[in-house]
Amino acid sequence: MRYALILILSASVARADPPEVVDVQVTLQGGQARLAVTLLHPDTGWDHYADGWRVETEDGVVLGTRVLAHPHETEQPFTRALGGVTLPEGVTTVYIRAKCLIDGWSDARTPVPLP
Repeated sequence: MRYALILILSASVARADPPEVVDVQVTLQGGQARLAVTLLHPDTGWDHYADGWRVETEDGVVLGTRVLAHPHETEQPFTRALGGVTLPEGVTTVYIRAKCLIDGWSDARTPVPLP
């Protein structure tokens, strides 16, 4: 019983709040975009932090991925950019999906209308 309780508590600790997309700034130049995405996540250090975000089309095609290589526990929220994202013709909205080292890719996507 003691081990079962430890496993239950460990599982509940591991599933923390997903990274939240709080702002996105888009700059278009030609057929490419630069996206500056601001995330909020309760990073606790190297064992648990927001470790990336990606740009997707409505049907889930990944246009670009921004890897975050370290925790930002003392810098919340924080903004990181990704340039050179090629936009397919006719796309008027992209979606941002954030990732956490522990929980993986979030189910939630943030729609971003293109200027």
